[in-house]
Amino acid sequence: QETGNPEVRFMQLDLASLRSVRAFASTFLRQEPHLHLLINNAGEHWDPPPVPLAPPGQPPRAAIASFAGVSAGGTTEDGFSLSFQVNHLGHFLLTQLLLERLQSCAPSRVVIVASRAHCAGRLHPETLGCPPPGPLSTFQDYCDSKLANVLHARELATRLQGTQVTCYAVHPGFVNTELFRHMPLWLKPLFLPLVWLFFREAADGAQTSLHCATQEGLECFSGRYFADCHLQEPWPVARDDRLARALWEASERLVGLGEAGGSPLP
Repeated sequence: QETGNPEVRFMQLDLASLRSVRAFASTFLRQEPHLHLLINNAGEHWDPPPVPLAPPGQPPRAAIASFAGVSAGGTTEDGFSLSFQVNHLGHFLLTQLLLERLQSCAPSRVVIVASRAHCAGRLHPETLGCPPPGPLSTFQDYCDSKLANVLHARELATRLQGTQVTCYAVHPGFVNTELFRHMPLWLKPLFLPLVWLFFREAADGAQTSLHCATQEGLECFSGRYFADCHLQEPWPVARDDRLARALWEASERLVGLGEAGGSPLP
């Protein structure tokens, strides 16, 4: 109603449930023949301004924006830490299950919303998905998931060379959403005033995602990291190709790709 676009459809999935991700992908692929854009968005209650997904005079392009992002403790029904599954593993599985459709509709794009918090991430493929130890476990888990987002885009671009499917990791800026609703009550009076003063509104935070989704001529930057609608270099660990490959292989194993209902990347 707000955009005036009658073609918008809402389909629910729970990224904290790999079963739900598979069910969503199965339903979408059965009902929708086209997919040109997948936005794996790591911010909540994102309300971007309406933008065209195709030039005037051309048919509209089919897009999925999956909204999820948590910075909270706990484990999922699949046994993984909540932040890491919702922010990385769920999106990794969703992307893989939809990849064949993206390829058949190429040129197409995948936008993975990461965060500058990836600079504090530490990934160990042998313990992937386990809550990090220490008093700041929840924060560390969030940072680890954001590093995984940047590395996911990097490795996906490598594997998709020559397919006309490109992908981008983006830092939306620090955005005032409900991401912080799980913050301890004692900390909110100290932190929330900073959010109100310095954080962006959701529409502003959407701009870099929309830039990577719609801007022409970005294909040569597939796998790269953007912030403020410009190409930027991520933290050195996020440029480690061996770690990106190890993360990919561990993620495939954890989400069960290759098993019944999986969809391995060609």
